[in-house]
Amino acid sequence: MTSLRRRAAATLAAAAAVLSAGCATPGPAPSTVSAAFAGKPYVLLGEVHDNAAGQRQRLAALTRAVEQGWRPAIAMEQFDRERQADIDRARRERPRDADYLIAQAGGGAWQWPQYRPVVALALQHDLPLVAANLSRADAARIVRGGLDGLFSADEQQRLGLTGALPPDLVAAQTAVLDRGHCGNFPKAMLPGMLAAQAARDAVMAQALRPHAGRGAVLIAGNGHVRRDVGVPRWLPDEPGKVLSVGYVENAPTDGEFDMAVVVPAVERKDPCLQAKPAG
Repeated sequence: MTSLRRRAAATLAAAAAVLSAGCATPGPAPSTVSAAFAGKPYVLLGEVHDNAAGQRQRLAALTRAVEQGWRPAIAMEQFDRERQADIDRARRERPRDADYLIAQAGGGAWQWPQYRPVVALALQHDLPLVAANLSRADAARIVRGGLDGLFSADEQQRLGLTGALPPDLVAAQTAVLDRGHCGNFPKAMLPGMLAAQAARDAVMAQALRPHAGRGAVLIAGNGHVRRDVGVPRWLPDEPGKVLSVGYVENAPTDGEFDMAVVVPAVERKDPCLQAKPAG
């Protein structure tokens, strides 16, 4: 009876957490999510960066698919693209040591204990591990000097970054930036910020393309995996090729993801309470 009471109490606590987070319907389950990976060249798995519950759900779905025989490449936002050589060297030196690889190739901006299981999964099953992100330094160069400040004309062509950004993408990303800055976004920086965000998503898409034949997984924030504004905008627009899964704290708007896993929200201080208008 003691064990039953403990399980019942845990179930009630989990339900209370979901209700307190304002999540109408949790799930779907990892088994349902992993079943949707079948036949997809590109699987994009999102996150709220500080939500450990969502990351555990994502790991469970990915692990299930791998244990059933899928052998995708795993590309991660958490590794900047220039660290690929460090990842490859660390794997040669200590092929199964996730902590060593993170120490050699991981930056200081991430909560690495949350991402270590994904790295360990790749090492355990000898999956390609791909550094997918544009570094903050490179993004800052774009903000200051535009795409020409970082990429040659040929590189822009390969990334699909030629011409003006589509108006719907500009409008949606502007709204995202404005919300992220509590309505105090410095409008003079908008063109550079939009270009940097597009470049980051295009670079992540480019990191996935060589691995489409075996399947490529992207581990990244929900904003990067959104269909309307993220990496899918820079991948082949063919039915069935891309699966976007958001791990979200509230039900998303239609069209943001192919599938949304609703998880309990993390309690945070409201950053907008301290926000001041930009001077």
